[in-house]
This record gives sequence, structure tokens and C-alpha cells, in this order.
Amino acid sequence: MKKYLFLLFAGFTFGVAQSQEITDAVRYAQENITGTARFRAMSGAFGALGGDLSSININPAGSAIFNNNQVAATFSNYNTKNNSNYFGTNTTEKDNSFDLNQAGGVFVFKDPNNGWKKISVEINYENTTNFSNSIFSAGTNPTNSVANYFLSYANGVPLNVLNNSTYSQLDHGSQQAFLGYQAYAINPVDANNPNNTLYTPNAPAGGNYYQENSISSTGYNGKLSFNAATSYKDKLYLGINLNSHFTDFKQSSNFYEDNNNPLTANYTISRLRFNNDLYTHGTGFSFQLGAIAKVTNEMRLGLAYESPIWYNLSDELTQKLVAVRSNTSGELTPDVVDPQIPNYYPPYKLQTPGKYTGSFAYIFGKSGLISIDYALKDYSNTKFQPTNDTYFISVNNTMTNILTNTGELRLGGEYNIKQWSLRGGYRFEQSPYKDKNIMADLTGYSGGLGYSFGATKLDFAYSYAQRNTQQGFFSQGLTDPASINTKNNNVSVTLLFEL
Repeated sequence: MKKYLFLLFAGFTFGVAQSQEITDAVRYAQENITGTARFRAMSGAFGALGGDLSSININPAGSAIFNNNQVAATFSNYNTKNNSNYFGTNTTEKDNSFDLNQAGGVFVFKDPNNGWKKISVEINYENTTNFSNSIFSAGTNPTNSVANYFLSYANGVPLNVLNNSTYSQLDHGSQQAFLGYQAYAINPVDANNPNNTLYTPNAPAGGNYYQENSISSTGYNGKLSFNAATSYKDKLYLGINLNSHFTDFKQSSNFYEDNNNPLTANYTISRLRFNNDLYTHGTGFSFQLGAIAKVTNEMRLGLAYESPIWYNLSDELTQKLVAVRSNTSGELTPDVVDPQIPNYYPPYKLQTPGKYTGSFAYIFGKSGLISIDYALKDYSNTKFQPTNDTYFISVNNTMTNILTNTGELRLGGEYNIKQWSLRGGYRFEQSPYKDKNIMADLTGYSGGLGYSFGATKLDFAYSYAQRNTQQGFFSQGLTDPASINTKNNNVSVTLLFEL
């Protein structure tokens, strides 16, 4: 007989099969507009402007625009609101966080007697992505139970494997089958045949399964840039970045299902709770090359290339399943399957797509400026490695087919009134998916102001972005999506010192 509490010991398991999915790859391949308040207020349209510590994120030649040494730090508040609709039921969840998201400095070395008049060196750190987020979805699914999730993994797995193996001995897919089998969420078609490979869901027939899914995440993507740039006769600016990336991502998901369908003499699942805790951490490397040409005193053109990020990542996954069975005679004690064993998957690599950015800026003397950036990025080039891994071959082929080339437009403007600067921006980014029902285009707006005290400057920025997505609770079996409308409101403050 199956045990109600399985594996009452702590330990470690090393999964043979991977569990990485396309959503994981897209998470690390996407970028947000972060950085100094001035940069964010103008929606990051700095490819041909430079002269801002965060401008090197777009074009590394931008540090050569500086005339003086500068250091700055930026504090930001992130507020995210997720509106979810799942089979007609609307829910809302909010998340708020605060951090030091930018700190850096640039040092300028001048030689007026040389054609190459200036060399600048910059070191800048930014939280390029803040992963703090909460999503809650709830509704009544008319046809599909979570039992089908476990069923999708179980079919094909011999019954004697599930009866005679421990959770730690199985790969990721068989572990999902094991959890469902031990909690009676699924039953074998022929329980007397050890070679049985077919199973049936143990949720009562009739549909109308009430389901809740809560996802909470924390963490960040950090980027430390080492920049060098130079200018030739103040007409041509060239630069390079060497970037070190740091990733720390934690996600906790809690799924609940119940139903009030008519009971029979056979025990069926009346309610179930399934918890998954994922932790991903690692490092990466990328480089950037860029050039800015001063066509006239007013007009500048920029061109930049950002290499793929080559990540080395590790995943840890912890799972727990609790199910309650009932029949016409009553309810049984909950079946608890809690291995208390983290899955430490083999380290793997992820290559994100590279990006090309073309830029235009027009400077109206000291009164203001306008700036336009347009970037191209092909998400179908995203790849898990090693590419000869059987699982990764399948995932990479799928990414090639469903992800696409994207364009991103950023517009920014600034108007100066004595010591004050007024700023605004607009951002539009296409979906990385061919099917925009999975993830729609992103639209963002920004604004801000700055005040110069002379050698000290104080800048404020507000930015807003919204995007619609469809998120299935699980990757297979139960894939009915919730429609999520995400709205991000960010406030940033930068304190800058000229040295």
C-alpha cells in the first residue's frame, strides 16, 4: 500500500533529465529599461546621445561624450499589478519592491594635442531585471483537472518503476508521474500488471474543477559593465563593453483544485494542493561594440552591437503534493507526498540572442534634444546548451519555431529651462513569440525632471509599461491559460556628482 508520508528524511537528488522550458529562456533573454533616472525618463533612447552612465547599455561609445568625471547612484521603487482572468473569473495581485538598481562612475582622460582627444573608462552596475512579482489566478475549469498533468507524464512509465523506485532515483518526468501515483491522482489501467504503462485520471467525472494558482517570484539579473571609449576630433566616438552578468531567481508556485462532483463507491480526488519551488542561479558574459558619429554640431548617428549573453546556470526544484480522496462513505486522511529532497539538475548553458541598435539624435544647443533608437533582436536564436543533449534539441527546435525576430522603438526628449530639465519618452517592443496571444507587444511611457546644483545633480523619473500574456499553469496536461494583464509602475531617483 502506498505510504501517506513518503521519504521521511532529508537528502539530495540529481535529476537525469532536464526541466528547463521556453519560458525560462525568454525570462533571461528579455531586457527592461533600467538605469539612471535620466535614462529611464527618456525610455532609454540614448544610442546616439551618450553622456549618461546608463547610456553604455545601449551604445558603449556613449561614455566618450563625457567631458568630466562623474559618479552616480540610483534608487528605484518597482510596483507591479497583475490582473488575471481565468475562465471568466477576475483576480488582481500586486507586488512592490525597492532597491539600489544602479551605481557607477566614469573617468575621462583628455589629450588636446592628439587627434584622439579623449579616452574614457567607466564601471557601472545595474539590476537589469527585477524579478519581484506576484500573480494569482482563480476560476472554474469546465473540463480539465490537474490530474491530467500527472497523467501526461505517467503514460509510458512502467508500473513497476513507480512501485519500486524512490523519488530521488527518477528523472524529472517520471518524478511527476510518481507524485501523481503516490497521491492517487492517477490510477494504473491494470494494477496487477507490473509492466502496465497506461493510466487514468482519478478526478471525478463531470468537470467544473475549481482551481487556484499563485506564483510569487523574487530575485534579479545583475550586470557589471567595464567600459572603454575614445573620441577622434570630437567627431567619431568608439567604445567597447565587457559585461559580467549575475542571475538569482526564486519562484514559488502553489496550485489548488477542488470539486463538488457527485461521489461514487470508488475513491476519487476531491481536492489537491501542489507546490513547486524553483531556484535558478548563475553567471554570464557578454560584450558590446558601438560607434557614434557627430554628423553636424546638432545631429548624431549611432550604431551598436550587443553580443548574446552566454549564461552558466543551475536549477534546484522542490516539490510537494497533498491530495484528499472521498467516496460516498466519507473522506480519507490526506495523502501527502513530500520527498523533502531538492532536485539539483546538472548545470547547463543558455545563449540569449544578440541585438543591433541604430540611433539618431538631434541637439538643440543647450535648450534640449530629441533621440530615437531602433533595435533588432531575433529570439529564435535563443539556445540551451549542450546543443547535442536530447532534451535540449527538442526545446531548441521548438524555440526556433515559435519565437521570432523583434523590433524595439525608443523615443526620448529633453527640454532645459535654466537649472531644470524636463524629460519624456515612449517605448514599443514587439512580442518575442510569433503567436502574440502568448505574449503581446509591450507599450511604455516615461517622464521625469532633473535639477542641477552645479557639480551635483538630482534626477527623478516615472515609467509605465504594460503587456498582456497568456500563462498556462503547467507546461503539459493542464495548459488552459489564464489571461494576464501586467502593469509596471516604476519611480527612480538618481544622485549624480561631477568630480
